Amino acid sequence: MLGIGDFSARTRLSPKALRLYDRLGLLTPAHVDASSGYRYYRDDQVERARTVALLRRIDMPLARIAEVVEAAERDGEAAARSVAAYWAEVEERIAGQRTLADHLRGRLSGRSSEGYEAFGVDLVDVPERWVLSQSRYTLADGLPEWIGGSLGRLERAAAECGGATGAPFVVYHAEVTEESDGPVESCVPVGDPGAARAWVDGQGRAAWETGLRLEPAGRLAYTRITKAHVAYPQIVSAFEAVEEWVARQGLRVVGPCREVYFADWDAAGPGDEVCDIAFPVADGG
Repeated sequence: MLGIGDFSARTRLSPKALRLYDRLGLLTPAHVDASSGYRYYRDDQVERARTVALLRRIDMPLARIAEVVEAAERDGEAAARSVAAYWAEVEERIAGQRTLADHLRGRLSGRSSEGYEAFGVDLVDVPERWVLSQSRYTLADGLPEWIGGSLGRLERAAAECGGATGAPFVVYHAEVTEESDGPVESCVPVGDPGAARAWVDGQGRAAWETGLRLEPAGRLAYTRITKAHVAYPQIVSAFEAVEEWVARQGLRVVGPCREVYFADWDAAGPGDEVCDIAFPVADGG
């Protein structure tokens, strides 16, 4: 048995941390003296304690540490996968924060007018197409959940209507910020409008008020961004860059801006390109 001082030295955890982990049930002493309250630990608890200390070094929350150390005692590979999943989340968050920091540096230093030059903006012609769609009023903090949920529902619906025929996209009919709620419209192109109309009339209106509409042919000015850049508010810099490029080319915006999701979001890493930021445009005049 090791007293708390010796155990602290062996594990590189302070007595204060050990007392906290005891209260949380994360690292319970093997014995507590009834009269003095002094804590004693078994030698075989050292490895668990060192694992806790290392996990805290990567800023893992205590509740998640508890899950990992419990899993480690049953299945080391499962515990390792849990650490890998956590670290992937950290890297994604840091990548988003790094992009946001770059965006803020540009704004605060007055270099925002040069922002469009950091983006590769191009033009693409898109054909007329039928799309299944769902619309909602939402603020920026609810937008990611809405986009993921609505596009998933529409893609499942499209599979019952002959399949999707193009990348899903999200149309912003008005600004979405912390104060402005859109609306925003999620769309999935379908190749069989007859089957899609029958689906909408049969069950789609009750399924999140799904509609079917004809998206006109046109030309899009767009830039391609990474998964890390999609997060709000740094994504705003991409919209602004396309708008500035359009103006400098003597073109005019003729429709609401949109995000076109052409990659597998779940499989993509923070640095992978996943989305086009686009505006319908026409010749100036």
